[in-house]
Amino acid sequence: MGLTLAEKIINAHIIDGKPEKGAEIGLKIDQTLTQDATGTMAYLQFEAMGIERVKTELSVAYIDHNTLQSGFENADDHRFIGGTAKKHGIYFSRPGNGICHQVHLERFGKPGKTLVGSDSHTPTCGGIGMLAVGAGGLDVAVAMGGGAYYTVYPEIVGIELTGKLNDWVSAKDVILAVLRKLSVKGGVGKIMEYFGEGVKTLSVPERATITNMGAELGATASIFPSDELTRQFLKAQGREADYAEFSADGDAVYDKTVTIDLSELEPLAACPHSPDNVKSVSELAGTKINQVCIGSCTNSSLQDLLKAAHILKGKTVAENVDLSIAPGSRQVFNMLAENGALSDLIASGARILESACGPCIGMGQSPCSEGVSLRTFNRNFKGRSGTKDAQVYLVSPETAAASAVAGVFADPRNLGKMPPYVMPEKFLLNDNMVIKPAAKADAESVEVPRGPNIKPLPVNRPLDGVIRAEVVLKVGDNITTDHIMPAGAKILPLRSNIPAISEYCFTAVDETFPERAKAAKEKGGSVIVGGHNYGQGSSREHAALAPLFLGIKAVVCKSFARIHRQNLINNGIIPLTFRNEGDYDEIERGDTLEMPLVKEEIGNNKDITLKVNGRAVALNRDLSERERDIILAGGLLNLTKITPEGR
Repeated sequence: MGLTLAEKIINAHIIDGKPEKGAEIGLKIDQTLTQDATGTMAYLQFEAMGIERVKTELSVAYIDHNTLQSGFENADDHRFIGGTAKKHGIYFSRPGNGICHQVHLERFGKPGKTLVGSDSHTPTCGGIGMLAVGAGGLDVAVAMGGGAYYTVYPEIVGIELTGKLNDWVSAKDVILAVLRKLSVKGGVGKIMEYFGEGVKTLSVPERATITNMGAELGATASIFPSDELTRQFLKAQGREADYAEFSADGDAVYDKTVTIDLSELEPLAACPHSPDNVKSVSELAGTKINQVCIGSCTNSSLQDLLKAAHILKGKTVAENVDLSIAPGSRQVFNMLAENGALSDLIASGARILESACGPCIGMGQSPCSEGVSLRTFNRNFKGRSGTKDAQVYLVSPETAAASAVAGVFADPRNLGKMPPYVMPEKFLLNDNMVIKPAAKADAESVEVPRGPNIKPLPVNRPLDGVIRAEVVLKVGDNITTDHIMPAGAKILPLRSNIPAISEYCFTAVDETFPERAKAAKEKGGSVIVGGHNYGQGSSREHAALAPLFLGIKAVVCKSFARIHRQNLINNGIIPLTFRNEGDYDEIERGDTLEMPLVKEEIGNNKDITLKVNGRAVALNRDLSERERDIILAGGLLNLTKITPEGR
């Protein structure tokens, strides 16, 4: 039986464990990336390990999230990250150089390699045949130090693409079709591998759009084969030497197969407030809109923005619409300026933003009250835009541009024949905004500046023998990391200051949570109870660090999203799931949960004894041996100090 592409890369990188489905494995990591919203914590954790120089083939620190400098905090963080990068052997992509995933795809990603990044959309580089995985900052720090990245050997879902996209139907519509079919929980514990004749009709930027939003499926990674189109893309980037052909064996067997006929797709939109709440644009046509945002790591390639510029050329944005456009990288920005497309965008009335995440992470461009906003982004969770009652739809750049001109939801297929996109034979190459690290011999003399907003890491203590704690919060299904630890221009600058940022923890759900959690902490700590898919969305480790600071001992829910579950474990917070989901209904906020033998039971791999107001509740025991060691030590950082190899 042949191997899938993902299995080939995984098997070639296993350094701990066996290639068996469902088993925990440790992977050698070739490359890492961080961004500034998660990077400060990751580098503080790396420093705490006492390792002088990264041991990966390549590590890159990007500045793309916290670029709005309305105070000293973000600028100080950027200086800290830049100094750390120079000292420890990490390349530093300066503010304005672009969004990490777009730049990494263009300038650094290599087919067949492994990449772990402290951002949930790291799988974007699966568009060139990398096994790219999003993770918490501590997992990335361990990988930079030469430790393995641990995950469960995943199921491989084969997504067969047949046919060819019709005019004005795009890669965004492909991934929205997959989300409609599989849901935001459909990829948990899985890798989505694309194959079939339809793959040959999609450019690398289109493939990257699809792998980027695989994160919204909850998937560990998404991947396309590395083929002739990959070679052409890398050649145009001046990196043909990085090309290697990778594909699944002809007799590869997938754990599940889904077929998407590209020729049957039409323009789609994810409706509020979930990426899998998908309808056709034709159903929504005529709905009045207030705002359009084109950009993000999902849809800000040269191909995307040239199509938008074609639609907007010679036209004016409707008077009821505010249009903003953010090129994904400085390379894209420069090329738009050189070929005249930027002039067309400006002339239409579009507001041109810097090459950064911007509105996608809530950093500016919040819609008006009850505003309808069309965005080419990857998430439309309630309140993520910065406006709680906004109605955010996720659409393709083609739909976004057509609607911006019409002033209402508009089907781009009414625009006539679509002009062909021809990839440049050579992209504009200029890496002068990427700072190389200091030579190893000079690293000792590099000083790392620290601003007053950078506070010490909160570090857990080894697990207590008994946990007796109040249920300080009970929430429902699909709680996102935006619910747990909101982003936006007000909160993001506090990412280096856990005591300060914890004041906003869960305030999107319950404004009294921080104060109640602190009060419970004085009595010994507290527990959170949740529904299905708890912690979906961003990889932000702060959604575990802030609860740790506030005294959360455990989270008991119906099911977890992958990255958040690992972040909880890494910080010594116990993730537990109900064996009988009906027990969820029997627990209320204010109840007392007791685990009288928790340390002994975790240490000996026994069922966890949980009592709620004296009544026993059965829990699933789904911690691996390594995860049990982490919990017992009070977190991965503590365990790594004990075992420097990063086990």
